[in-house]
Amino acid sequence: MTQPSDKALVPFVSVDNMMRLIHHVGIEPMLRDLAAYIEEDFRRWPEFDKTARVASHSEVGVIELMPASDGTSYGFKYVNGHPKNTSEGLQTVTAFGLLADMYTGYPVLLTEMTLLTALRTAAMSALAAKHLAPAQARVMAMIGNGAQAEFQCLAFRALCGIEEVRLYDIDPAATAKCVRNLARSGLRVVPCDSPEQATLGAQIITTCTADKQYATILTDNMVGAGVHINAIGGDCPGKTELAPAILHRADIFVEYSEQTRVEGEIQQLPSDHPVTELWQVIAGQATGRREAVQITLFDSVGFAIEDFSALRYIRDRIKGTDLFEPLDMLADPDDPRDLFGMVQRAAG
Repeated sequence: MTQPSDKALVPFVSVDNMMRLIHHVGIEPMLRDLAAYIEEDFRRWPEFDKTARVASHSEVGVIELMPASDGTSYGFKYVNGHPKNTSEGLQTVTAFGLLADMYTGYPVLLTEMTLLTALRTAAMSALAAKHLAPAQARVMAMIGNGAQAEFQCLAFRALCGIEEVRLYDIDPAATAKCVRNLARSGLRVVPCDSPEQATLGAQIITTCTADKQYATILTDNMVGAGVHINAIGGDCPGKTELAPAILHRADIFVEYSEQTRVEGEIQQLPSDHPVTELWQVIAGQATGRREAVQITLFDSVGFAIEDFSALRYIRDRIKGTDLFEPLDMLADPDDPRDLFGMVQRAAG
């Protein structure tokens, strides 16, 4: 039987190898690295072929494809969002992704993205806060203490210098889990009994809840002057976390407005309500935080360029390591016109 050539073997990063990579690099250095890759791609935003994600909704969740290309490479992520899964002992979000060469069309990387999405989501949040939050912010409220919470807290420590996180979840067990996991993080961790208590003294408020519903996790009276809000839980049609009054008080920053107007907090607003795309701030084409009393809101739903950046990072980072498996997933006949002959020869 003909053995596959090296060009037909695709590097595959399994969950096990992704965990090995995280420990090899370190969580906070990896979060900083991912943020740097995202920032680099946001600075060249106009180079990308962009589209809102393709979503298939059901009564219990959503399955999405998120593609992006810079003309040289193409990447996509498959991801689901099923809040009911937690009650069945399953992950709310699972994902995998692929990076390909635009010249040949050949894949150059296949990787798990459940862990990678958690890391890149946190890196994106902290990167936005680096450009929008008060410069001296040291306290963050983390409302929603599920699978994403610890990653968010560590990213804000690594990129923004946060020293204290104030935790609240409607499920005390989730908060207790988060307290345990952050015990050696270097953060001062304060469990709270209500969202109001969590926001006391916080210059940054992160909301990250899972239920697919129009919810009011953050009320208008909980947001004081000068606060930066990192709203990442409202990420599909029919799912929000913020009281509409907050949106009218805040300067709103989004990833890709066409997608966010359908999926984000701003689905509660008229379609012509002004927003600023974050890439414009990063590229120096728009102003982020102008004054101390300004309320800034990063209405984040996740966008494909962020996943593209994460895929680029993994491709670069695994070179020269054993943190992947060569996967035989491409047919590679000796004569590219003789695919049938390759099948015949396999019988011998």
